[in-house]
Formats: sequence, structure tokens, C-alpha cells
Amino acid sequence: MSNVFPKLHNAMWPGLVGKGPDSEPPIDLDTMLDLTAKAEVGGTRFDGVDLFLFEPHTSIDSDADAIQALADKISSKGFVVGSLVAPVWPPTGGGSAMGTAEEHASFLSSVRKACGIAASLRKLGVRPYGVVRIDSACSPHDWSQDPAGNQKKIAATFKEAAAIAKDHGEKLAAEGEICWGGMHSWKYMQELLELTGEPETVGFQADMAHTLLYTMGYNAPEHRILPENYDWKDRQPLESALAQMTAALRPWTFDFHVAQNDATVKGSGSHDKTGRHCLPTDPNGKLNVARDAGHWLRGADGQLTKAFRHICWDGCMFTNETLMKQDTWNSILASMIAVREAHGWTE
Repeated sequence: MSNVFPKLHNAMWPGLVGKGPDSEPPIDLDTMLDLTAKAEVGGTRFDGVDLFLFEPHTSIDSDADAIQALADKISSKGFVVGSLVAPVWPPTGGGSAMGTAEEHASFLSSVRKACGIAASLRKLGVRPYGVVRIDSACSPHDWSQDPAGNQKKIAATFKEAAAIAKDHGEKLAAEGEICWGGMHSWKYMQELLELTGEPETVGFQADMAHTLLYTMGYNAPEHRILPENYDWKDRQPLESALAQMTAALRPWTFDFHVAQNDATVKGSGSHDKTGRHCLPTDPNGKLNVARDAGHWLRGADGQLTKAFRHICWDGCMFTNETLMKQDTWNSILASMIAVREAHGWTE
């Protein structure tokens, strides 16, 4: 019998991230849902979607009627909702987690609104699992002006955000990306989570593309694990690096993104450079997606952790031409199925 957990989700934000006036136009939510619904491999389809609370998809200020309409729309496709991305950055209504009092208040306001929407979707019966995704909303450069002091400020903000999440029955996951100050290396990420001190409420969101850059020490060479001039044809150093990194962050991991990366960075639109997402079939991809996902989905003893009920594909800053091809989503779904077959379970 094929595994049925974790459930397979597609992210809606590739239609938004890196898009805009100085890039390509965004792809609307209806189109992203349709492309996801049409994806099929051997009779298997996506189980649900993860959402970005950002216009033109979903307003962070959505009222009850708008949330009900969103729930109805997603349910009509046969999907459930998993995790939600809170727009915690300026100028989207958020603010730096280590910034001024006004920025700090804006950050927490964004978290409060996102947790409210998340809780509403749960009450409406369309969101059986998932977290609210956050980050520090500041750059490594700004953070580096006072590493110790700024790390404490971010942790204090995250701790306040945890109280908000608890009030809504939600959990928060900080996504590890090299573009976010205080989170731009695996060690800084671990340190931040420990300083926050809310292991039941504030955890880590692992994305395979971004965390590959962690092993290379990109933006934090002091925490590089892979050797300089690493030969990607030799898998053993990569296996060891992934094992070391995931041992530190796996206990904190609440949410998981399947992804591929070619060991380079990319930025487009207003998005800073971060781990480049590749299609799972990209010949330049450095990860064995199904195998390497096991570093996050299994413990050091090789046993399944079953730490989350769903996993989500994440692939941002692809061209609209690529995103509009149905074959793109079929190949992604095939990769997700392979991960579940290798590291999933039945109940």
C-alpha cells in the first residue's frame, strides 16, 4: 500500500515572490490553484496548498467574509490549507524584528493578523494542520552591525510573537534563508531559536534549497561545513554536511519544504538573493531530492520522525513561462511522491 502521509502540498507564492513592477507580473491565485488541481501522476494529485497572505492573492486584512470565500474556493478544488506565510517585512505592513518600536509593533501586528486568519481557516474545517511562517525581516548586513545585541532583539520579538500565536492556537516557524539577518547560517538560526526559548511554539521551517546554502557558508563563511572548492561529484562530504546541519535544526523543525538547488543564489523583483530554486529535473541540481529529504524526515537513528502531517513544494523566482506549463507541476508532483514513498507512512 502506498504511503498516505505526509500529505503533499503545493505553494501558491511562486506566483508572487520575485514578481512585480521591476520583474514579471504576478500570477493570480485562481490560476495557481488550477495548475495545482490539474497536476496528476499515476492517479495521485496534490492534497492541498500553502498560502501567502499577500495581495493580489490574499489580503492580510481579510475580513470574515473574505476568509470564508477563500475557504470555499480552496475546498472546491478538493484541497485543504496547510501553512501560511505572514508578510512581516516592510513595506508590506510589517517591520524589522530588531528595528524601531514602530517596526517592532508592525511586525507583531502582521503576526497577529496572520494567526487570526490561520485560526479562522482551522475553525472553518479547511486547515487540519500547518504553521504560520515568519522571519526576522532584516538583512544580514544590518544585523552584523551588532550581532549579539540584534540577535537578542529578534529573539525578544519572536518571544512576543509566540504569545500571540498561543492565543490563537497556532505555531510559528522561522524559515532559514541566507537573506534574513540572524537566520543566515545554521548556527545563527539554532542560536536564535534557543534564545527565543519557545520550543513548543516557535520552530524552524526547513527548505531544502535554502539550507543547502547553509552548508556552503554563504553570507556566513564562519559556519561553512562543506570544504572550499568542493567537488559536487563526491557525495560523501555533502552527506556529512547535511547530517551535521540537520542534527542541529531537525529538533526545531515544524515545517518542511521539498526543493532543489544548483548551489547558487538568485534574486528578482524586490527579493534579496537567496538559495536558487531549480526544478526537480534540473541537471544542475545538486540534491538527490528524495534521498536528501530523509535528513529532515528521519532522525539520526534512521527512524521516521513524523514531525509534520504535510510537506510542501517550494520553488520561487521561476519565469512565468515555466510556471504556466502543466508539465512543470507534474514533474514537481512526481518529486513529492518520491519523497513520500521514501519517507512516508500510513495510519
